[in-house]
Amino acid sequence: MSKRGRPQFDDVLTPAEWKVVEFVRHGLTNADIARRQGVSPDAVKYHVANVLQKLGMTSRHQIRKWSGIRKASPLSIPRHPMQTLQTPYAIGQVSRTVRDIRKAEAFFRDVVGLEHLYSFGNLAFFNCAGTRLFITQEDELAQDSILYFRVEDIHHAVERLALRGASIVSAPHMIHRHEDGTEEWMAFFNDPDDRPLALMTQVHSVTGEEQT
Repeated sequence: MSKRGRPQFDDVLTPAEWKVVEFVRHGLTNADIARRQGVSPDAVKYHVANVLQKLGMTSRHQIRKWSGIRKASPLSIPRHPMQTLQTPYAIGQVSRTVRDIRKAEAFFRDVVGLEHLYSFGNLAFFNCAGTRLFITQEDELAQDSILYFRVEDIHHAVERLALRGASIVSAPHMIHRHEDGTEEWMAFFNDPDDRPLALMTQVHSVTGEEQT
């Protein structure tokens, strides 16, 4: 007789809990996560509580600093030490805030002539000769752009920055998984004036299977 109930997962967290963890590590509140996931804030609060209990933590701040990787991610595969050599960094992305995402999207695509890569809600991405331009709609325009440094091994890069005295804001976390299985990962740290900087990498799925 087959067992009923939810399937067992060979990982420290369930897929739903991992999604919440990635959002928390990206700095989103429970309300923000609920809106993006289309669920209630109480459902997000429930997942956060489960994560804290499973990981033996007491605060969201600890989750933001946690560098755990889900087993299904290509980043869970150990890399050879020689693959962690990655200086100097290349600029992989520059961000810019706009007041109207649709007008800005049309401007950079049709007027400036940049290649439009993809859009998600109030976010849009363009290719600028190999460097990605990321625009996001905000009520107040930011005065400074964020520089995103492209690296090969994002976990090693964060460890090295921490050892050199950098203030790490959030551990490496997956921000998006494309339909072909490619994962987008980021981590954030501050400059001496407490302005944000970021690391970014793309990793390709080993199996190409979509995780739910």
